[in-house]
Amino acid sequence: MKRLSIIIPTLNEAACIAATLESLREFRRRGHEIIVADGGSSDATASLVQDLADRVVCSPAGRAVQMNAGARAATGDVFLFLHADSRLPEDADRLVLQGLAGGGPAWGRFDVRIDGPQPLLRLVESMMNLRSRLTRICTGDQGIFVRREAFEAIGGFPRQELMEDIAISVRLRRLSAPLCLRRRCLTSARRWESQGVLRTIMLMWWLRLQYAFGVAPARLARTYGRRGR
Repeated sequence: MKRLSIIIPTLNEAACIAATLESLREFRRRGHEIIVADGGSSDATASLVQDLADRVVCSPAGRAVQMNAGARAATGDVFLFLHADSRLPEDADRLVLQGLAGGGPAWGRFDVRIDGPQPLLRLVESMMNLRSRLTRICTGDQGIFVRREAFEAIGGFPRQELMEDIAISVRLRRLSAPLCLRRRCLTSARRWESQGVLRTIMLMWWLRLQYAFGVAPARLARTYGRRGR
């Protein structure tokens, strides 16, 4: 049977990581692998994950670096990269493995649902899902998954501080179009709630525009860090 390796990058995620891993218990029971790639958390993250993951990998901080470290430790046939504050559909393993079977797509993602009551978030998630279908660019909030051999063929995530999801999508779409599953990956609204929905939308579009015009990810990461506080 084909197996998933669900790889979760963490950095000071004590507030949510235990609940995320608890939600993956059934996947473990069905034989899939859960890997936490920690970037040097200074809170209780490391102690919380010990009994809830199959493996904990320590890595320098940086989501791309951490996910690559998790992939190197993985033994599954398909890698699924999940944010620490996200939840997969209950049948995500079946959907992914069936969708990637045979000679079809080499990678893909779920539609996203933002876990918040604000009506504007419904528009945000709808636009994210539509944009992804049109551009074949996927975001980390959508739970990107990829066959092991395809991930290795493109060299994994580029080592960059921000926009690693866009960068790997550009690499992967040279291999195939993504499988865009309509079942939804639920992601926390904490980013939008802490900064305000409109402010967060404007910031993310500004960062994406600058990235498209060649601004270095390291510079964008500094901007995101300053404005994201």
